[in-house]
Amino acid sequence: MIPLDKQERYRDIYRSLRPGYEDSVTLYARLVGRYVTREARVLDAGCGRGGVIELHWEKVKQAVGLDADLPSLKEHRCLEQLVTGDLARVPFPSAYFDLILCSWLMEHLATPDEVFRELARVLIPGGHLVLVTPNAWNYVTLVQRLVPGRFQEWLAGRIYGREQKDTFALAYRANTKGSLDDKFRRVGLVNEEFHFVGDPSYIAGSDLLFRLGVWWERITDWGPLRRTKVHLVASYVKL
Repeated sequence: MIPLDKQERYRDIYRSLRPGYEDSVTLYARLVGRYVTREARVLDAGCGRGGVIELHWEKVKQAVGLDADLPSLKEHRCLEQLVTGDLARVPFPSAYFDLILCSWLMEHLATPDEVFRELARVLIPGGHLVLVTPNAWNYVTLVQRLVPGRFQEWLAGRIYGREQKDTFALAYRANTKGSLDDKFRRVGLVNEEFHFVGDPSYIAGSDLLFRLGVWWERITDWGPLRRTKVHLVASYVKL
């Protein structure tokens, strides 16, 4: 098992080996912070129980969390304005939000085209959408994609110690740079910044596996192999 505290310990070791390294959540938070202003209306799409929004919700004009999972919303750690609903039918007017956050959302979307169309609709021209999601071409994700859906929750619990309430169905229908760029372009959003982020802690069940992970990260720092890093972090702007 690789519980969160063990992952964080190996992540700290990796930071000491790679000065300047930012894990995906740190990088995502930095990109989000770039667009946070006192006058901003922010939508946390698929907000769950919290996340990066916890760093910024008191700094903006309005912060809204939208999620289809009511139990998660009932346990949300900060937001006061929470909406249960379908991301393919966002219950807000067009051009309402200045900033949309999508953390660990893309991998769960069964109909990403519908969701992206709605997110683009409620975003103002010049507004930003920032995301972090697993990369469909990483070996960790490839293994998950090979596992039948009914066993994915069990696997996540066995490997990462996650509770069943924290695991949801995976689709991986918008989890490459090409697919994200294409789908967002169709709804009027263009890529502004894109990062492929590695993290050896995802296989660090032991010191040996961690060293193997570090070795693999060095290999995939090279050229086209960079596109196989475990996470994607990106920002898009609406034209």
